[in-house]
Amino acid sequence: MVKLTQEVIDRFMQVAPAQIGHHISHGFMHPRIKPVVPSFKIIGNAYTVRMTERDGAALYYALMKAEPGSIIVVDRGSDDIFACAGDQLALMAMHRGIGGLVIDGPATDRVGLEKLGFPVFCTGFSPVTCLCKGTNGEVQIPIQCGGAVVHPGDIIFGDADGVIVVPDDYEPLLEAAEKMTANEKRRAERVEKEGYKFLRRDDVDVEKLFEFDMEAALAEIKKKCQY
Repeated sequence: MVKLTQEVIDRFMQVAPAQIGHHISHGFMHPRIKPVVPSFKIIGNAYTVRMTERDGAALYYALMKAEPGSIIVVDRGSDDIFACAGDQLALMAMHRGIGGLVIDGPATDRVGLEKLGFPVFCTGFSPVTCLCKGTNGEVQIPIQCGGAVVHPGDIIFGDADGVIVVPDDYEPLLEAAEKMTANEKRRAERVEKEGYKFLRRDDVDVEKLFEFDMEAALAEIKKKCQY
């Protein structure tokens, strides 16, 4: 587990998960998991919850035990009917200093969540909810959320596009995202101030890629390989 400092958190908040998504091939949640409000953005260490029945006790336990700034990540198994969180639970989470809630399943109280402003990410909404029975649930174990494996303490990063699990060795990815952000900002400034028109990528010669005579090149190589 890599405990995030405030400096690192601030750096992440200046870039987008998609800019890290350019460079990863796994560790991303299914894009059906989205924030209740598009402007929501989260970064923090995961506190994991697994609850596969209609029982939300483990999530309330997580609210009591997770450190401030933590992102509570909930594995609902295959359940996509019963909502495990609404505006009252989100209000408790906000008062506890929790950084956000990510659920592989529905939430409820959509209007209330939008007004509250606490960052909740979920697959949708449902009018039927979990009960607090204490018969099911585990916390701080490896879980699956949106197809991604999440371990306690993993770095969770999400915005309007979705959620990714950032590797512990995040620095090269974060630096690449910062560089991409700076390049995009410079390009936008050139468009506004100089009337710059995008004609080609700076990193890939797309014209050469598509117009290169591959058959002729292969024929030449084969010719050279003949004895």
